[in-house]
Amino acid sequence: MGDASTQAVPSNIKQKTLLEAYKLMRTAQSMADLYEAEKAICSKYVHSTSRGHEAIQLAASMLLLPQDYLSVYYRDDSMLLGIGMSPYELMLQLLAKKDDPFSGGRSYYCHPSLKREGFPIIPHQSSATGMQAIPATGMAHGLKYLAEEGLLKGRNKPIVMCSMGDGSITEGEVSEAFQMAALKQLPILYLIQDNDWGISARGSEMRSMDAYEFMGGFVGMERMRVDGSDFIDSYQGLQKGLNFVRKERKPLLVHAKCPLLGHHTSGVRKEWYRGDQDLLKHAADDPIVKFERYLKDIGVSAKKLKELEKAANEQVRSDFEKAIKSEDPEISDLSKYEFADTPILQEQGQRTPEGAEKVIMVDAGLHALDELLAGHPEALFYGQDVGGALGGVFREAANLTKKYGINRVFNTPIQEAYIVGSTVGMSAVGCKPVVEVQFADYIWPGINQLVEELSKSCYLSQGQFPVQALIRVPIGAYGGGGPYHSGSVESTLLNIRGVKVVYPSNAADLKGLFKAAFYDPNPVLMLEHKGLYWSKVPGTAGAKTIEPDDAYIIPLGKARLVKEAPVTRQQEGSAALIITYGMGVYWSLEASKQYPDQVSILDLRTLNPLDWEMVSESVKAHHRCLVVTEEPLLNSFAESLAGRIGLTCWEYLDAPIGLCGALNLPAVPLNVSLEQEMLPNAEKVAKELKDLLTY
Repeated sequence: MGDASTQAVPSNIKQKTLLEAYKLMRTAQSMADLYEAEKAICSKYVHSTSRGHEAIQLAASMLLLPQDYLSVYYRDDSMLLGIGMSPYELMLQLLAKKDDPFSGGRSYYCHPSLKREGFPIIPHQSSATGMQAIPATGMAHGLKYLAEEGLLKGRNKPIVMCSMGDGSITEGEVSEAFQMAALKQLPILYLIQDNDWGISARGSEMRSMDAYEFMGGFVGMERMRVDGSDFIDSYQGLQKGLNFVRKERKPLLVHAKCPLLGHHTSGVRKEWYRGDQDLLKHAADDPIVKFERYLKDIGVSAKKLKELEKAANEQVRSDFEKAIKSEDPEISDLSKYEFADTPILQEQGQRTPEGAEKVIMVDAGLHALDELLAGHPEALFYGQDVGGALGGVFREAANLTKKYGINRVFNTPIQEAYIVGSTVGMSAVGCKPVVEVQFADYIWPGINQLVEELSKSCYLSQGQFPVQALIRVPIGAYGGGGPYHSGSVESTLLNIRGVKVVYPSNAADLKGLFKAAFYDPNPVLMLEHKGLYWSKVPGTAGAKTIEPDDAYIIPLGKARLVKEAPVTRQQEGSAALIITYGMGVYWSLEASKQYPDQVSILDLRTLNPLDWEMVSESVKAHHRCLVVTEEPLLNSFAESLAGRIGLTCWEYLDAPIGLCGALNLPAVPLNVSLEQEMLPNAEKVAKELKDLLTY
């Protein structure tokens, strides 16, 4: 599209729009001034304002339509005013009040979550710099898919606008978003507001080019520049840009140069690091001064402008007094919205239907996914190498692209952050994403999105935007996989609040839990042990089971006794309980053969939510307990579980709680002898059982 070319006379902007924009500019200015004047009240919680960015933000927001999706950043309060939010509503978030419409006092100022009739939809916004780019691109990705499949409701097709500061462009995850937008030709406009400052670092210290120049390397992405301090240029440029995205359904980056007239945040003040010369330079481009001069030049009276300024100031002061007096959140509401309620509460369908054949674990997952895709046109599956002819390095998606098409089952670039984070946007627009991270060892690039976006969205949006995402993660060691394809990472994942973690040990459980995870409205990590996929590892034949029927579902958070010692043994204190999951089930089954009728084995199946009721009852019944894991023990989930059992069930225990896990080493060695020495096995479990039973 090239650079924007606008004229001085706003031939396509109605005077009503111009005057509304001026009033909102004055409103934003008045709010920023009031927050400074009332520092003792307003700086209790850190905040930023849009001072200097008002023109570009108001132009953008006034051009959006109610069906559109918007992703903002922490300086976009003018944009929120422009879509119709009142100063009072924004102040409720500033002061962390109960009636804050976005988060109920849970999140910072200008971190909106909005699902309101007549307004653009704004999913949860985090503070992490640039992290909104991937979820926003996921929205556009989902919208394109739904439109192509005829699944979008309403006559007008939505687009996505993603607002960011120029400093965010250096983030690698932003490049992942740009890559996918260009590759898939998605209907998204990236609005980059460039004020030439990070916090205390100038643009020249942080990057060798600005966002417009950087975008030149992304083939298929259009770009344009506007003067972000000039409302007319901003409005006409964005009008042209948004019309392009709406009509062509292709991505566009708009680079807007703006002055920074306020502080970076209320906690990092401009006078600490910016000299007088820089402040004067930025002040010369004040959007309000420039816009007022323009309005006078086209005949708007000074009296009219003063009236608008006065009305803005009066509303801001009145709204502030009202906001101060509003209620603080109820302490009893603190724990609300960690998870959205799941509809799957009971086991359903047939686990062992008559006439069904046995199936290996990898095929159980494949069949579950196939059945879900067949029944839910809004569902997609994507990740590295899962599409096309290969269908995954474990053949876990074999032939699904051929069956459902490349728009539904497709390969992504090597972008774990996009794979994970795009599910936020997909979920927000009504898709049901199932994705795969190829190996657990490579989930780390996606952790930022998992922590900042997926895990917090439901809680910080007061349940408005739970993220429905099923993330498949092949995990575990066997047969010389080496240090980068053998890791067990569940303890790290379990430290992320707001996500569920499932770990099946056999085909029937995988299929039933897969279905429950798909229907769960929250993020679910499905950890699938590679060594159990084909039951080729000696002792794992039990992972191959009769295939459940299509309706089979297991509620998350329900453990299962795979073996139970006689009640008489439990009562006399000569039995032990093993608590485990995944490959640990098979080491435990093999080890238990040395102690006939003395061992019960509890397969957790879901690690979060944990079936604590069954764990507690089983420990109390057996009086002796051994926790078995494939992870290194130090600071692990297994250690934590053992500690909890010891703390809450100590009066029922006849022996110290046993632990069996891998050695505390940073990686699994490639050599199979070294691998075997590091990992648990049946012999090691049997030794721990002996110590426990003879204590």
